[in-house]
Amino acid sequence: MKKLSSLLLLVLTVQFSWSQENPAAKYASLITTADLKDNLSILASDALEGRKTGTRGQKMAAAFISNHFEQLGLTAPVNGSYYMPVDLYSVAPADIYVKAGVSKYSNFNEIMYYGSADSDGEIVADIVFVGKGREEDYANLIVKDKAVALQSDPLSFSIMSGLRKPVALAREKGAKMVFIIPAGKPDEFKTFAAQMQGFLSGGNLTLTKPDPTSPNKGIFFLNQTAAEKVFNTTAAKLAAAAAAEPAKKMLAKVKLGKVSYQVAMNITAVKSENILGYMEGTDKKDELVVITAHFDHIGKNPGEGKDVINNGADDDGSGTVSVLQMAKAFAQAKKDGKGPRRSILFMTVTGEEQGLFGSEYYSEHPVFPLANTVVDINIDMIGRRDPEHKDKPDYVYVIGADKLSSELQEINERTNRENEKLEFDYTYNDENHPTNLYKRSDHWNFAKKGIPIVFFFDGIHEDYHQVSDEISKIEFDLLAKRAKTAFHTAWEVANREGRLIVDKK
Repeated sequence: MKKLSSLLLLVLTVQFSWSQENPAAKYASLITTADLKDNLSILASDALEGRKTGTRGQKMAAAFISNHFEQLGLTAPVNGSYYMPVDLYSVAPADIYVKAGVSKYSNFNEIMYYGSADSDGEIVADIVFVGKGREEDYANLIVKDKAVALQSDPLSFSIMSGLRKPVALAREKGAKMVFIIPAGKPDEFKTFAAQMQGFLSGGNLTLTKPDPTSPNKGIFFLNQTAAEKVFNTTAAKLAAAAAAEPAKKMLAKVKLGKVSYQVAMNITAVKSENILGYMEGTDKKDELVVITAHFDHIGKNPGEGKDVINNGADDDGSGTVSVLQMAKAFAQAKKDGKGPRRSILFMTVTGEEQGLFGSEYYSEHPVFPLANTVVDINIDMIGRRDPEHKDKPDYVYVIGADKLSSELQEINERTNRENEKLEFDYTYNDENHPTNLYKRSDHWNFAKKGIPIVFFFDGIHEDYHQVSDEISKIEFDLLAKRAKTAFHTAWEVANREGRLIVDKK
């Protein structure tokens, strides 16, 4: 019995000594699967209706987060409030068409319009065929103040980003409208147009009210049948001209005449908000660590059915509840006299799904000087496994830690080795990766201001942006490990002697 008591005393002594040497581990242990599940059961419930920006469900989520920050004793930093108002505009398609003689093609059928600018009535314009829309295709063409038509690969969500370059070039050359003729069958076009209708009919959001005089007028897509009638030619002739060597000047020989079109948009104001909780630091309180996650999601699917609510348990309910629990851990540390040396801003942002609007608004209207902001630790989807990591060791994708500060990269790696020991996967860290994830979550609005960032992510899984992204599929043990990993990095950056050095551009 005496030996047993001595052994127990030794274990307790070692544990006490370890907690004294490594207080971060003690407070990280307060991030529990039970708390994460309790909070996510509320944020990802059907009652919040998918938390679409500006809706009742999003505002219910905002109230829940604000109350959590208040209970922890965090300071309300926005003129005494946890709410940072973010005013947006919803732009939804109204009467949109393209004409060919007496034929009129309506939006989301044979044609599709993507953009937010109102044409202020019907426009009649000369139209020029520019092949694939490459620089060399414009060699013998004048498109200033005219519309242009160009060919593309079959429509899909993945090629939309690939069209940015030819569309931007057309704008640079002075084109007033861009018409894209994708390859593929009419039925494929119709299916994609229907998907886009569901996405766009509820209204695209923007931080600024659309300006009818803006040079960015959006783009039209026409299926090949409609394009042949509108431009009075055949798809085969257009394809042949596009494939010809520029020296042959085949594009200049294609005469498409004029095109008539109209874009009418319904514009309404949308009121939303970021939720901010602030913890003042000690001797380095003027410097700020920001921890972010977006609490909005994509709302409900149109129509009726068994399940139309996109609960967004992983995207980004998982990141939001991680921020809430990290705030709880830091709050307890401060209560125990071990508060962070640097101040911390716990910020859940709105409008991410439709354009990173909440974080953009903060970066343009910061509550605390950006010059004093040392890092943004961003958490977006950390509750699941992607197909590439099924039946593999616990992991997390790490993005951006090495882009602006080599010190941040070293800290993130070291604190993980010393604590949760996750496998760090850097697949998406490549800025040339086709998903472009370095620029697709809220950290980007800090990174482009020169502030070091690290982004934690679990990958693209089969339930991404589906009604099946539900709490029943969250791996809470893994979620807790990832949240603790982010916590350890935040603890180190907040408490180290020197500010992170920005040594990369």
